[in-house]
Amino acid sequence: MNPSDLPNIDTGLFRAPTNEELFAAAPSGHQPRILLLYGSLRERSFSRLAVEEAARLLEAMGAETRIFNPRGLPLADAEDASHPKVQELRDLVQWSEGMVWCSPERHGAMTGIMKTQIDWIPLSLGAVRPTQGKTLAVIQVCGGSQSFNAVNQLRVLGRWMRMVTIPNQSSVPKAFMEFDDNDRMKPSPYYDRIVDVMEELVKFTLLVRDRSDYLTDRYSERKESAEQLSKRVNQRSI
Repeated sequence: MNPSDLPNIDTGLFRAPTNEELFAAAPSGHQPRILLLYGSLRERSFSRLAVEEAARLLEAMGAETRIFNPRGLPLADAEDASHPKVQELRDLVQWSEGMVWCSPERHGAMTGIMKTQIDWIPLSLGAVRPTQGKTLAVIQVCGGSQSFNAVNQLRVLGRWMRMVTIPNQSSVPKAFMEFDDNDRMKPSPYYDRIVDVMEELVKFTLLVRDRSDYLTDRYSERKESAEQLSKRVNQRSI
């Protein structure tokens, strides 16, 4: 195809993907960095227990993990972003290369605590986009029969935050029956599914983390930057 067949595209800014660019990045030597968020403040929170189980699995698979405790995090916009819990969350998001979001399902949806955490994570902080190109795994725990409402909502938010949400997911029904008196998850197909999800998350994180800038480099944004630069140059020449 001749470039003249694309009259609405600035072909000077168009970048066809190449193997050389895709595989140019040297692999990072550090452990994959995974942040885990849960969506309940109950004393015996099953979303927290599921996240703790996931963190154990991730560490056994060679990842470094951090779990954010949402207690004390204010509602979005109820406080300034300088609030210590907001800063703690945002620092952890920037540190991470992948995330696990685990919410209970309440009234057919994720909890407000889960949504509040995500609402405090900005799409951009100056020139930095804290979540773009990072990996995400989604889990939900159910008080009754198995449902997928919360994980489906979390997937929508993951896309909105420009994250690479992995295909696999976990939904644990009757979660109160799946943990023993020591707050460890019992052997079951539901446990095996969480193992699958964490294994897939580590794989995707290793594949993506050194190439996220390349994978999220967009024509529309290059075009906008070029137009802004052109305006600045023209203003200086006047």
